[in-house]
This record gives sequence, C-alpha cells and structure tokens, in this order.
Amino acid sequence: AEMRIRFVGWMASRSTASPRTQPGKAASRLVSYTAPSPQAAVAVAPRLPLLAYAYVVIPALNEAQRIAQVVAYALEDPATAEVIVIDDSSIDDTARLAREAGARVVTSMLGEGASMHDGVGFAACDILVYLDGDLAGLRNGIITDLCVPLIGDRADYVKARFGRAGGRVTELTAKPMLKIFFPELAHFRQPLGGIMAARKSLLQSLSFEDGYGVDVGLLVDADLARARIAEVDIGSLEHESQPLHDLAFMANEVSRVIFSRARLAGRLHVDQIAAMYETQRLAASEIDYVLTRRKGRQRLLLLGIGATITPDCFELELAKLCGQEAAFQRLMEFDVDGDADGDCDVDGDEEGFSRNERIASLFRFVPRQQFERVASTITIRPEIIGLVNRLRRHGFMVGVVSDGYFVAADIIRRRVFADFALAHTIHFEGEVCTGQIRTNPAFLPDSQDARRLICKSNVLRRFLTETTLPVIQTTWVLGDSAADLGLMRLADRAFAVATRSQGLLTEPGITHLDSVTALLELLPNHELVADRVHDFA
Repeated sequence: AEMRIRFVGWMASRSTASPRTQPGKAASRLVSYTAPSPQAAVAVAPRLPLLAYAYVVIPALNEAQRIAQVVAYALEDPATAEVIVIDDSSIDDTARLAREAGARVVTSMLGEGASMHDGVGFAACDILVYLDGDLAGLRNGIITDLCVPLIGDRADYVKARFGRAGGRVTELTAKPMLKIFFPELAHFRQPLGGIMAARKSLLQSLSFEDGYGVDVGLLVDADLARARIAEVDIGSLEHESQPLHDLAFMANEVSRVIFSRARLAGRLHVDQIAAMYETQRLAASEIDYVLTRRKGRQRLLLLGIGATITPDCFELELAKLCGQEAAFQRLMEFDVDGDADGDCDVDGDEEGFSRNERIASLFRFVPRQQFERVASTITIRPEIIGLVNRLRRHGFMVGVVSDGYFVAADIIRRRVFADFALAHTIHFEGEVCTGQIRTNPAFLPDSQDARRLICKSNVLRRFLTETTLPVIQTTWVLGDSAADLGLMRLADRAFAVATRSQGLLTEPGITHLDSVTALLELLPNHELVADRVHDFA
C-alpha cells in the first residue's frame, strides 16, 4: 500500500509535464538510446547545462582494489557535481581510499539497497547516477551519456547496457521471469546491473530492496510507476563476478522481488508460473547465456550433431517411438542432399526450416519424457567424447550446434561433455509437446544484414562479434551435412569426417578425415588445462 501511495504521488507530480501513458501502451515508454559519436556530441553539447548537474552515488563494500579509480573516473566527467561513496562498513581501506580520491564518504550498515536509498537523501541534484565500486575498463563520458536522455526530457530512468553479457542469474532467472510477468522489460540486457541514472523525484517514490534484488526491483517499480525508461549503450567494461556460492542466494532474492512486484501488479497467475518455469528451462539455449560461459577462452570448436556425434537421426528415432516413421520418411524425401539428419539445408534456410516445422508437427501430444528418452539412449560415437575432452584441455570451448530441438541437443551435449548446445526450441505445455517450433535467435541474421537467412553460420558470427575481452582467436568446425556448410565456410578450419554430402565433398577449404581421432593429430603437444574450463554443468 505504501508503495502504491508513493507511485501515485510521483505520477501526480509529473502529470503536467507529460501525458499519462494509457494501459496497454507500456512499450511506448521504453526507449533505446545509443550515445552519440564524438562528431555528433559536438552538436549536442550546447544544449546540455554548462554546470555539473549529476550526483554520483557509489555503494561499496570491501572495494579497496578499485574504488579509488572509480571515484577518480567519476570526478573526471564534466557532468559530475559530487561523488558520494556509501561505505557499507567495509573492513578494508575502501573508505580511506575513496576519501583520498575526492569522494564524500558516508558509512552505512544496512546493505546495498539501504546504501542506494541513503544516496537519494544526500543528493543535492535532481539527477542521480549510480556506479558500482568494482568497475574497470570504462570509456570516457559514461556519466554524461547516461544523463542525456534525462536532460533532454526523454526519460525518467536510464539503465546502462554494456558489452558483457549478463551472468547466470540474469540469463536463467531474471530475464525468463521478466519475459513472463513484465514482458515490456524483457529486452533490457542487464536488468540486474547497478549502473543507472534517474530523477531524484522518481527515486523518492520507489522501494529499495535489501540485497541482490534491489536493481531489478527499481527497474520494475519504475515501470509500474509509468516512468519513461531508457537504455544507453556504454560499450564494454570489466566487472567482478559473484562467487559461485552466492549465485543460489542471488537467484532466490531476484525471484522473490519479481514475484512480489508481479503480485502487486495483479500479474501473478498459476498459468504464468508454469510458463515461467518453461522459459527458465529454455534460457540455457540462448546465445547470451552461452557467452557467459566462455570464461576467457579464445578457441572455439562447433560440432554438428548428424553423423559427427551419432550415426542415428534423432527425429527418425523419435518418430519410430511414437508411430510416425512413415510420415517422417515422406517429409525427408525432399532432402535433396541425402543427409537424412533432420537438419535444414545450407542457407536453404527458410525452406529447410519450413520442413522442420512440418516434422515438429508430427510430434504433437508426445510427452517431453519421450524426447528425453531418445536423446539419452541414442548411439553416441565413443571417439567423440575423447575428442571433446582433449580439445577442452587445449583451451577450446566446445559447442553442439543443431537445427534440431534443444531438448535433445542439450542432453546429447552433456553425454559428450561439451560446454553448450544451441538449437531451436520445440514448445511444451504441461510437459506435452504442442508441435510448434521456435527459431533460436542465434541462427537469425543481424538486423542490419537482412540478406542472410536462417543459418548456423550466424551462431559463429555472434561469437566473432562479441566484444568481451579476450576475443575469440581460433574457430574450428566439425560438420557432416550441407546444413553445416555456411558455418564451415566462416570458420578458420573446417573438417568433415566420412561425409556423404556432395556439397561438402566438392567444397574447397574443407579437410576430409577418415575418423574423428585424426583430428587430434592436428593439436599442439602442450595442453592449456585450467580448473575453470571443466565447469560443464
């Protein structure tokens, strides 16, 4: 009740400034903003205030390693009027170093949420910017860029978007839950990120949660208050990751906050909860989650499922189990390449995917358990397990890329100990297949290049354009069908093992091998083993 009263008060205070958004029009309040180029910034600068106008708040707990650099960075930005570090009773030199770097330091003992709220009370400016105390690798001018939508009266609340993909809790908990309960916020790249800017009048109306849920709570509250929300791209940065043992607690806190907001908004229903669990299960199939698992590795091997991993066809084996073998064989007669692996044809993409849709419809009403049973028992070439193990020891991140279904591809990748699987998602309701398939966005072309269609090669492009350092340096592909050809053309090295595909046999640049073990002879003698590489859960 208190939260709603504050929402109403804030909305009334701004009702004369901009019209109230009508129900169902939430998306029109969400703005994507890219900071201007240096040339464009010259034209923008005269319209910004001549004096510093932003109050920078940095909540900190035991951040002695980086706090001085973060404070100095904030003070260098012309938008900064003052920097205050809310020290949450650090036991290291955080407070002293922050003070020596030029910040005003206030001590708190109530957690990050309380520290952030305290910053609102101390602020003498109408615009507040929040930074984390452990940041590094920031480009110049981020504070100004975050404030531009506020100064231009295009937003009331601004979230930072940066190159590093969200972590596990972001991809597996926060984003799936937002997609179900607050779909208008699902596109925000870092909903749990602590870098943001907002109007003081709005922040005074919001609730600051304690702990890990504070940032997503503020984002949802701002949305429920019908604030105008923008997202600003601030480039790439370095950020300390949460310890593994904190992730479960973090996920619980984030879930609790989103559930509580959904209940207040009247959006919490049983069918939504079921949909949320399905969405969370599928979050591991998204490229953003996969990128969080690279962990600095600069070598990449992508495997097609086909004959590379198994001599059998998953879809055919499933069709046999559910009495659809004849119907499946009729659909496969149109596979002109003769691969019979259930994959789409090379760059034949939309036509091939249409065939995949017809195949998926054969499995309507088939229980998920049947999909999992076939994937768990299908024959696996034993030598592929040794290959994956050796390559991972040589610093490769190994992934399975399939035009089939993620429910099967993920089980198969676990059986061969690969790091990840990327495939399309077949939909289930109540653990029963609906026969509907959704294209994995990683297979889609960049929106700026509509000439390319659905293709596995777009998966590799996502890895190659990812900006998190160190970037990918070496790419290998092991394929066996025409569906892999676009991917193989883009890789540094492409290999085919005992393939029957005419497209691959006649393609220059592909190394043809008699067996998987022959690929091991191409590896260097030394290994790059690290404990972190063995996390393939």
